[in-house]
Amino acid sequence: MARRTKPKLPSTGAAILAAAMLCAISSGARAFDPDPNLRTDSPPATTVDRTRDASDKPPARADDRKPSRPDRTSDRPRTTSRSSDRRDDRDDRRERGGASVDIPLTAVVPLLQWALSSHKAAPFEPAGPYLAGQVVVELAGATPPKTVAAIERRHRLTEVDGFVSTLTGRMVLLEQLQPPDFTPQQVASLTADRDVLAAQPNYLFELQATSRAAAPAADPALQYAVAKLRLAEAHRLASGDKVLVGVVDSAVDVGHPELRGVIARSFDAMSGPQKPHAHGTAIAGLIAAHARLTGSAPSARILAAQAFAGDGEGAGGSSFYIVKAFDWTAANGARVINMSFAGPSDPALHRALEAAYASGVVLVAAAGNAGPKAPPAYPAAEPHVIAVTATDAQDQVFAGSNRGRYIEVAAPGVDLLVASPGGGYQLSSGTSLSAAEVSGIAALILERRPKLRPDAVRAALLAASRPLTAEGAFRPRLIDAYRAVAAP
Repeated sequence: MARRTKPKLPSTGAAILAAAMLCAISSGARAFDPDPNLRTDSPPATTVDRTRDASDKPPARADDRKPSRPDRTSDRPRTTSRSSDRRDDRDDRRERGGASVDIPLTAVVPLLQWALSSHKAAPFEPAGPYLAGQVVVELAGATPPKTVAAIERRHRLTEVDGFVSTLTGRMVLLEQLQPPDFTPQQVASLTADRDVLAAQPNYLFELQATSRAAAPAADPALQYAVAKLRLAEAHRLASGDKVLVGVVDSAVDVGHPELRGVIARSFDAMSGPQKPHAHGTAIAGLIAAHARLTGSAPSARILAAQAFAGDGEGAGGSSFYIVKAFDWTAANGARVINMSFAGPSDPALHRALEAAYASGVVLVAAAGNAGPKAPPAYPAAEPHVIAVTATDAQDQVFAGSNRGRYIEVAAPGVDLLVASPGGGYQLSSGTSLSAAEVSGIAALILERRPKLRPDAVRAALLAASRPLTAEGAFRPRLIDAYRAVAAP
């Protein structure tokens, strides 16, 4: 998990100066008289001449005058103690009533800005692999174009893409660094910029399934998930009718017989035509297939958002396009969003997930295929996401699955028959597949009880599941779709 760091505060002297300047502004730009003995690293500031001669001293009052008497020490040099000098100075200031001189705001404001921004940027440590030369920058949603341009000039950035998030209200920009290389210092510098709300690397994410071979669709043994999840019984009660399920993935073959009439809308976050991909097609089919295959919610409607691209199984995704696709699915009314991918902890995605959860969206993600000793995978390890692992036909946890307390539920995901581009079918394995099945089951629950909040859907799934063999603190539970849907 990424280590959170905070920018260092300005030096004590700079902070004092900033506070004093702010007070000066709020009181009509009265003068600020710093202690001449205080030395900071600040640039030369506006000063007030405090030099006085004897004529500046106020006249003595009548009742303070004493009768004169002969000066018997006039022939001796006059000496004055240091303490009496201090008393005289204090009395003098008291009698003058703290005299002040007006300082123009044009002199005060630059000092205040310098004091608040002169600290060095805090160090930054990437949370995982990222695309070199790219950063994701978040600004206030109403940031004027001239301010955006000024930020880009200051940090030598070139805008690649951008949008204003419906979920967070922020402007999210994908920027190319000039020169095109990434260093932690550049992200730290952006984070310290007063006009920037957040900045981070464009982290890399991977899809969580592997395909093995093409296969016929007629073999019922390859659809063992239907019986394991008790889908036939559950579909007598609900089929996911009119429930929108968002799928953030690679391109889906919308013309596949299993998906005919299923895709409500499609969106390409990457702004470029992509061929239908095996992973996205398989995930959509596991949710809503209704021809030779049986999806977990065959009457659900899919919002297909493409954020991954590539040939074969090598499709990859990154922070910016994932957040952009995720935001689109939420803005278009998704009640459930499936995320069959994994990567590092991502602050931009975290903010989008939190906002979606607060608006009532059920979030489901693949637990990850990095093996038992791997660290937690994200977004599955996010607190409001239902993390799903995979099991085989014997109810054994998939050997390649991540382990961890954040993984609560399981569903079949080893050697499943899934839809593939071009109207075909193939065998596939991975926690991606299991997450898709659980997303469909969540849609069944919401058809029956549409007012349920995300936590209630999670509770219903857990209550309708049975424990599998524990591996230390890792105690996943296999879901029973029928019990989950039938619960009052």
